[in-house]
Amino acid sequence: MPENRDGEPLKFAYWVPNVSGGLVVSDIEQRTDWSYEYNRELAVLAEENGFEYALSQVRYLAGYGATHQHESTSFSLALLLATRRLKLIAAVHPGLWHPAVLAKFIATADHLSGGRAAVNVVSGWFKDEFTALGEPWLEHDERYRRAEEFIRVLRASWTEDTAEFTGDFYRLHGYQLRPKPLERPDRPHPEIFQGGNSTAARAMAGRVSDWYFSNGKDFDGVTEQIEEVTATAEAHGRRVRFGLNGFLIARDTEAEARETLREIVAKADVRAVEGFRDAVRQAGGATADRKGMWADSTFEDLVQYNDGFRSRLIGTPEQVAHRIVGYRRRGVDLLLLGFLHYHEEVAYFGRHVLPIVRELEASADPSAATAEPIGALP
Repeated sequence: MPENRDGEPLKFAYWVPNVSGGLVVSDIEQRTDWSYEYNRELAVLAEENGFEYALSQVRYLAGYGATHQHESTSFSLALLLATRRLKLIAAVHPGLWHPAVLAKFIATADHLSGGRAAVNVVSGWFKDEFTALGEPWLEHDERYRRAEEFIRVLRASWTEDTAEFTGDFYRLHGYQLRPKPLERPDRPHPEIFQGGNSTAARAMAGRVSDWYFSNGKDFDGVTEQIEEVTATAEAHGRRVRFGLNGFLIARDTEAEARETLREIVAKADVRAVEGFRDAVRQAGGATADRKGMWADSTFEDLVQYNDGFRSRLIGTPEQVAHRIVGYRRRGVDLLLLGFLHYHEEVAYFGRHVLPIVRELEASADPSAATAEPIGALP
């Protein structure tokens, strides 16, 4: 796997806290708020501190530490209009959107923002969100088949003058979307992100997605995913870029960082974490090879509900920066980060971590990015 396939520096994104409860399911203090006012200030702060992307979460029902949620596409548009450079990735569910209707919304958002709109297509893990809205709950691989058709319809709507599509879930008959999204030299249409860990998810990413998001992984775990998705993409004459989730705890000393992690886990909302674990257990075990999301996640992992602790971005700025560049040199193109106290820690990242990352990226010595993983969870 090439260390840096395009010569570009690593990109950074952050999880938009548009869902109440913060990014960890814990009773520890989180100086983070789900309100628009807080998030508007955060978006401006983030683009001033090295972040190029932000991902708005999608939740339709309360539960698992999140009792209130702002809708992802409208919230993303509001943040786009409050910023100048930041790209907003709105998470969306096939089955709850028609892809051509979403294509129209995103095209409008793209024009209003000067070409900064993107989507993250989420196949769905929360059964109750579908059944509460009267929608069928499909078997695991069927959800990914639907998501792949969803992406194909999105792309056809954005790129074909008169779009035609006939699938098992969606159909287009001479659909003409006007105006198309903005033409930009860095992308043919708004970027399409996708997550998932299963064999079906990886194969789908190789066939149709622009970006593949991974839950938190160590070096070996993310390398395995990158190699598998890349092989599928190359077989289809495509290229996929890779994002990795990580919960970042950078402190002046390693002891402070480790103590923060220990406190997060010690104060976990046990009922909420166990409820989440029960809800996602079927996702991890739904395929014969057990490569699904959360298939091997422990209770401690699920306190950060996208396995963000497993990426081990925990320690001093120097330790964290070395580990970040270690991921870059294994093929990660973007890090999707969560924080305990967003405003303070985004600014800390920009001042203390990012400059070291850029210095290490520029180094010709691969050993400069060698990073010892932080020890096991407390």
